[in-house]
Amino acid sequence: MDLYMMNCELLATCSALGYLEGDTYHKEPDCHETVKDLIRYLRREDETRDIRQQLGASQIVQTDLIPIMKQYHDDKPLFETIIRLLVNLTQPAIVCFGKVPKDKMFRHYFLDVVSYLQGYKVAFADEEVWTVLSRKLYELLQLDWENRQEEDSMLIERILLLVRNILHVPADPEEEKRTDDDASVHDQVLWAIHQSGFDDLLKFIASSDSEQQWCMHVLEIVSLMCREQTSEQLARAGQGRSAGEKAQDELELQAVRQRELADRQARIRALGTRHSRFGGTFVVQGMKSISDKDLIYHQPLKEISQVSFDREKNPKRKPKNRQPMKDGDTTRRSTLSIRLFLKQFCEDFLENCYNGLMRTVKDNLVRMKTQDHDETYYLWAMRFFMEFNRVHNFRVDMVSETVSVRTFHFIETNLTNFYEMMLTDKDDITSWSRRMHLALKAYNELLMTVNTMDASKDPAVRDSANVIKSNIFYVMEYREIFLTLLRKFDETKQPKTYLKDLVETTHVFIKMLERFCKTKGHIVVQKKRKKTKRRKRTAEQGAAGPVEPSEEDLNTVWDGLSGDLSTFIQGEGELPQDVAPFDAALDTPLEEQRVQAMISIQDSLRGGDPGRALATLRAAREVWPDGAFGTADISQEDEFMALREICFTALPRPATEQAEENPEPDDDGAGEAEEEEIPQFNMTEQDFNFQDYIRRFANPQMLKPYVRLLADYRTNSAHINHCIAKMLHRVAWDCKMEGLLFQISLFRIFQRLLEDPAGSSYSEITKFAKYVLGRFFGLVTRSSPSDGGGNIFPELLFWKGAKEAYEMTEGYGSYQEARKQKRGGADWSPDEQEELVQWYNRFKEEGGDEDIVDRIRQNFSDPNKNRQQIISQLVFQGVVQDRSELKRKKRPRQSAVWREEEELQLQHLFDKHKHSDDPVGDIMSEMTEKRSKKKVIEKLLDMGLVSDRKDLYKKRRRKGGKKKDKEEDFMVEDEEDMTGLEEGEPVPSDGEMEVQDSSDSDSDEESEESDGEEETVASLLKRLQDEGLGDQLQWIASGLERTADDRETDESGESVPIVPLTEDSETAMEHRTFQKLLKMVGLAPPANEQESFWRIPGTLSAAELRKMANIITGKESADDLPTKKQSSSRYKALKELAKKQGKERKRGKPTRQEEDEPPTASKSGKKRARQLDSSDEEDNESLTSGSSKRSRKGSGSIDQEESMDTEEQVDKPSEESTSVKKALESDSDSDEDNVPLRQIAHARRRIESSDSEEDK
Repeated sequence: MDLYMMNCELLATCSALGYLEGDTYHKEPDCHETVKDLIRYLRREDETRDIRQQLGASQIVQTDLIPIMKQYHDDKPLFETIIRLLVNLTQPAIVCFGKVPKDKMFRHYFLDVVSYLQGYKVAFADEEVWTVLSRKLYELLQLDWENRQEEDSMLIERILLLVRNILHVPADPEEEKRTDDDASVHDQVLWAIHQSGFDDLLKFIASSDSEQQWCMHVLEIVSLMCREQTSEQLARAGQGRSAGEKAQDELELQAVRQRELADRQARIRALGTRHSRFGGTFVVQGMKSISDKDLIYHQPLKEISQVSFDREKNPKRKPKNRQPMKDGDTTRRSTLSIRLFLKQFCEDFLENCYNGLMRTVKDNLVRMKTQDHDETYYLWAMRFFMEFNRVHNFRVDMVSETVSVRTFHFIETNLTNFYEMMLTDKDDITSWSRRMHLALKAYNELLMTVNTMDASKDPAVRDSANVIKSNIFYVMEYREIFLTLLRKFDETKQPKTYLKDLVETTHVFIKMLERFCKTKGHIVVQKKRKKTKRRKRTAEQGAAGPVEPSEEDLNTVWDGLSGDLSTFIQGEGELPQDVAPFDAALDTPLEEQRVQAMISIQDSLRGGDPGRALATLRAAREVWPDGAFGTADISQEDEFMALREICFTALPRPATEQAEENPEPDDDGAGEAEEEEIPQFNMTEQDFNFQDYIRRFANPQMLKPYVRLLADYRTNSAHINHCIAKMLHRVAWDCKMEGLLFQISLFRIFQRLLEDPAGSSYSEITKFAKYVLGRFFGLVTRSSPSDGGGNIFPELLFWKGAKEAYEMTEGYGSYQEARKQKRGGADWSPDEQEELVQWYNRFKEEGGDEDIVDRIRQNFSDPNKNRQQIISQLVFQGVVQDRSELKRKKRPRQSAVWREEEELQLQHLFDKHKHSDDPVGDIMSEMTEKRSKKKVIEKLLDMGLVSDRKDLYKKRRRKGGKKKDKEEDFMVEDEEDMTGLEEGEPVPSDGEMEVQDSSDSDSDEESEESDGEEETVASLLKRLQDEGLGDQLQWIASGLERTADDRETDESGESVPIVPLTEDSETAMEHRTFQKLLKMVGLAPPANEQESFWRIPGTLSAAELRKMANIITGKESADDLPTKKQSSSRYKALKELAKKQGKERKRGKPTRQEEDEPPTASKSGKKRARQLDSSDEEDNESLTSGSSKRSRKGSGSIDQEESMDTEEQVDKPSEESTSVKKALESDSDSDEDNVPLRQIAHARRRIESSDSEEDK
């Protein structure tokens, strides 16, 4: 801007400041007021920033303001005003204009402001200026908080802002013309900062706990100081080059030399032997011109292929919105003294400031105490200093604050947010793309640090790395983020340097994951399953307003806001002040306003605003002090629980005005319900397969970025080329999908690579290129035109998916055939297919409530066919049109209302069994409508039949009872043992019997101390109910019900973890009795250190899960546990045997075996019924299966014992024994019946040994 075009008033104001004479500045008497006038002028500048441009053109900063600051720094009011003006004048141009202008004129103004700022930066490359600033800042920092005034704090902030503005000024390489290892203007400013000691003040502020409010300013200044440097260069400053670096440099020089020689030889060959004095004119035979004559070409030619018609054509310009984005980051190597200064600064910063400063900055970011986009400085500092620490001298304790799973989550969240904003905020795509690139760099460095920790010699560091890797590999989002970023890469929105960092980060992550899988062998990961929940909604419900959320949803909401609510209750957060629960100006009655206040509190809680809910509660407490909202002296715990109760209570809400205004529906549409689909995502666990994860990268959308980056193999680093070659090798070799790489663009790159004179420098890529090309041409050789081989070459023009690649290598149509075989199941012979159709038609005609597929599985010749295979085969054959036709029918839910006849029956049964040992159990066994034990007890109390719950407890027998009572108890227990056998429970062998008898005798005192109560499911349920764990039992039962519903729609056979979401549930899962109950009902404990939750086994069907839920809730007895049933004839034999022994005891008559055998000594004491425990799962499973392990180990001795027992019993046959024997022999034909025969023999010997002891 020309000085003659300046505003006269502004020029006069600048002249009133003073004048410079030599090195001395003489200020005018009204200099202070003149500086204030300049500040007022800047406030009134227009959108073109005319005042700023005029002051920059007059060089007021260089000629007036800086000399005044240096010479009159003791004048405090003048110094403060000068600092204010300098902060305003040095503001970044992007802040002044808001964004880079697109208009031509405004862009010109923008560039003018930038040029003036660059002149200011040159003026600040003065050591005396920084000495004044550092001395003033030191004096202010020496003041205590009690003596520090508000003006002092503002001056500290303005000095830091001035330093930030000066360092933020961009460099002008064309104007400076500086090469590497030379001092630029930025380096000169850094050296002045170092010489004045200002860098030490920055480190003091960063490490001081009392100066935490300036943490963001310090972090921003540090990032601007090192913005042109790379941490690797700084870490290796002052060190000699290693042998590897020298070898790499030699390879690069050799490649350049080879290319130069090849280009020179090509130019010599192109010249030819003929002189170029006449240029040359050629006739191209066989190529017609516009006329019928041959083409005449007026250019020197050596080969016919050099004929080109495109030399004078204008190339087609690509639109701006389709051009690849250019990278704006510039790095250079400063002079050695600057690098050594920055290296020492980074070492001191890491050792004394990094962890504390990053902790404070992270806390401010989480609490939103910072400005917009300040998280970029946090991400930069994390990436820069962690890389410096890793390259220079790796110590985990120096960066421990940012090496955690929470840091992974923070980066992943910001990375996703930046990408979404890049898609939505299209006016600022460049800024969001750079922020996204910065987050990716931080993620890469975090992975590199964890990888370095894994190779540490310290076992504690390696264990920490394994814990972090276990967490990040377990969570699905950390594995899916690379697939998403590669799939969504767009070269018009993201620069090529971003793609390089993305490829490198993906390579590091896959390498760490592969090593972790090989080390652990078996890992479990998280998987998200989408489930569409259909909910019927009537018109009346739609008019009434939102549906009341379920308890599960409320638990999720409460878990999310309880932490913030505790913070507000403890007084650590700021509550909103604009809450008014009562308005006296309204006509609404006081009671209705009270209800509205309660609803407002509930809406705030469910909406995720705990601060407003707490403020409304406390304000309502002052309006209504009657205790409805709590008392005035309420404790923090009671206030927390009161808010929880409000959140979970279904408050009566008045009908909305909209519902009142809606007209009544027509009769035709009344009552019609429309289904509403609600997508839900359930998190499950599954075994991780590394090969399946790699196959997800075998996709055209994933491979295109790699091929695009491989085209620049000359400019890529050796590591980037290795990452590309490794990923392509995984797809072609590991996944056996080389057909995906049969693409013409990739082949063109291979052609350039193989023809490159310096191709020997890229041996890895060259070797892989030869392999892919060899596979392709081998396929061409083997294929014939009749087999479709002629279609292989056109396939090169298109990117192919897995299906096309498979058919390209295996033959067209092979993919559909392979899929048909997979869809129909494995090896279905024609006889089996016909048998399947016959069984289906038969059961379809018969009908019934039993599931058709279950009936087919019971009668099918091949027992190995599972439900999924049968359904798939039926659909494949066209017998059924849809899989949903074969879904299991849901059972109707039990009504919670007691009918009158049920109450009468309950009263009759109570009068009958009120004096029994277990009145509730006897009542439940005879009830027509099954109810839970809890419901029965509550109903008895409501009806007034009992006054105390303890009157319904099961009566226990005490120690020291009569012998007759013991004998009766022993008979009852033996009958219970036989009942367990009736239900198919396995009985131990003789060896196990001896061990069990010894353990029984050893624990006799223990069993007597427990009042003789057996460890059965019923007893455990009763004990847990008495201990107040009834809600947790109901939680387990509801989880089983939900899993059963899922099993009906998806029978994938995956185990489902039981994840406790509340403290009560966590406590229950750690309760030993609770765990014992879970084992007894068939739930599986954690298998190894990879698992932390109990699981519902995937082998259980929906019917079995519902039965388990009914047992836990008391709707069914514990004898109905889902075990494998035995044949009915064996049940009858066991029943008859038990009845016979019981009758003989009552008559006092010894058994036939007692008459023939001498009495044997047995251990006295109560026998415990054998229960199915998780520790016996494998043995019991083998007993109940057709091929028993125990029968294979000692079949000879067992058969001999069985034959001896049989001979002893048939000495004096009776009608009963004959019928028993016939029933036993009728089922002794198959191998499957060998196990029940041994069970009967063992049970019979236990009863007879007990009888012999009584006779003795």
